[in-house]
Amino acid sequence: MLTVDFDRLGVRPGQRVLDLGCGGGRHAFELYRRGTDVTAFDQDVEELENVAAMFAAMKDEGEVPEGAKAQTVSGDALALPFADGEFDVVIASEIMEHIPEDEKAMRELVRVVKPGGRVVVTVPRAWPERICWALSDEYHQVEGGHVRIYSADELIGKLTDAGLRYVFRDYAHALHAPYWWIKCAVGTDNNDHPLAKAYHAFLVWDMMKAPWISRTAEKLLNPVAGKSIAVYLGKPRAGA
Repeated sequence: MLTVDFDRLGVRPGQRVLDLGCGGGRHAFELYRRGTDVTAFDQDVEELENVAAMFAAMKDEGEVPEGAKAQTVSGDALALPFADGEFDVVIASEIMEHIPEDEKAMRELVRVVKPGGRVVVTVPRAWPERICWALSDEYHQVEGGHVRIYSADELIGKLTDAGLRYVFRDYAHALHAPYWWIKCAVGTDNNDHPLAKAYHAFLVWDMMKAPWISRTAEKLLNPVAGKSIAVYLGKPRAGA
């Protein structure tokens, strides 16, 4: 389940791409398949071990083109262990809402992308997220949980203040918003609730089969009810 549209981002084979806060690696794996030189970065070392194992399996199975590279790096998003301008593209998907010092993380993100490079940042959209917070304290009041709800203007403002140029925004995962409302209503750890189980089964079916009816429905609903907002930006060249 990808939140970032790599075609619209303009990702090309051979580019150096940082997946900042890669988590389970969903975006990093797609970047590897597309022939990039991808760095999956996260503070969770155990999660990165799983990502590295999947990178190796993908290569063994011939799922990546010749010349594609992939590595994992652990560290702190507030002090990235990379040189200035090291990456052509930086992706930060569903990470900023977890970071108390988000503006510092944004400045680090800007530092490591080269002038003329591209950035996409995704976070939960404000109004679906507010419903989750209203229904459940447990949803966000956990260690490593969400520490803020961004409005689109706030997120774009912080990113442009950090040195990026706003290009456009997009929305994703409208069909997933009701699932999280259900989970928050019945208990985020209550995976056996019939309604939660039924909706989860629907989402798995949708992801595995990609039927035209649900794919079309989500595409139409995303601008109104997409659970995530994706903001696409560029780093200006010197003197621009």
